[in-house]
Amino acid sequence: MSHLVLHDDTLQFDRPVFVDGLPGLGLVGKLAADHLIDAFEMTYFASIECPSLPPVAAYLGTEFDVVPPVRIYADEQRDLLALQSETPVSPDIVADFAGCLSGLLDDIDALPMYVSGLGQGDPENLDRERALYGVSTGDGDEILRDSDIGPPVETGVWSGPTGALLNEARTGGSTALGLIVESDVQFPDPEAACVLLERAVEPIADVDIDVASLREHAAEIRAEKRAFAEQLSEPEQNESSMVEPSYMYQ
Repeated sequence: MSHLVLHDDTLQFDRPVFVDGLPGLGLVGKLAADHLIDAFEMTYFASIECPSLPPVAAYLGTEFDVVPPVRIYADEQRDLLALQSETPVSPDIVADFAGCLSGLLDDIDALPMYVSGLGQGDPENLDRERALYGVSTGDGDEILRDSDIGPPVETGVWSGPTGALLNEARTGGSTALGLIVESDVQFPDPEAACVLLERAVEPIADVDIDVASLREHAAEIRAEKRAFAEQLSEPEQNESSMVEPSYMYQ
């Protein structure tokens, strides 16, 4: 059974914003969360321990310690949390995982921002700014309107771990946001992560985020994360979050 391990119980928050960094289409959330953690030098706050996660040991550059693959970082001053994951979450454990994470977020009265890419396969369309849409549970619609984020233009289905987390919020009656960003269907998409950070995280969390380095090193980032993205796109892998128009199932 999944359980939470606190690594720094001295941190105090006032309704923090939580940014999901689980792997998904375009690695949009992962790229955004990783950037926040590095840019703000966030503190290692907690980890999610789950026996059914792949038995891997993660390690961080310049440090000796082995760490769990799913970690939550915090910036107490900015009231900001970000999840960093080095491994996908299997569909077999997604409900257990979602319940564990949602329990922590409810305990600290956090506002979750769950993220998914929306596949845009036409390279010409990707030359323009990625579209950003929002869905919500609880009172999240007011937050989206105040941030000038509109709803999706099509009916769709949100699958994967973040879809399960949104559904957990819906059934539990809590407020959560789901941010959907147009992204490359095959490769990591740093530009989509920049759109998420600038148009959603900045106004909602009330923080200033410099994304220049993310844009400047986009080609390197795409190459570095490409193998991970290809692993997620393999037919037998059904562990990444994505949003698809529901007409595909009709």
